[in-house]
Amino acid sequence: SIASADMDLNQLEAFLTAQTKKQGGITSDQAAVIAKFWKSHRIKIHESLINQSRWDNVLKNMNWRVDLKSQSRHIDQINTPVAIVEMELGKNEQ
Repeated sequence: SIASADMDLNQLEAFLTAQTKKQGGITSDQAAVIAKFWKSHRIKIHESLINQSRWDNVLKNMNWRVDLKSQSRHIDQINTPVAIVEMELGKNEQ
């Protein structure tokens, strides 16, 4: 629950307090250990969850530009903007 909600310190404290008050919940010592662990490893856990939830392909690089037509058979097509987007996809973790 802590990791999936990506809880900040205030949310973590409230969650662990509720868990200690719940019948059959955790002890205050266990809550302190969980809080210390979460504070130390929150970023690593969050990145791991993101990597696990990604599909196979990820966006590796993206280039874009906007071109304007300077010549055309029809005058109304001159200065018409055209967006060109180049996206490089790759496998996750490669």
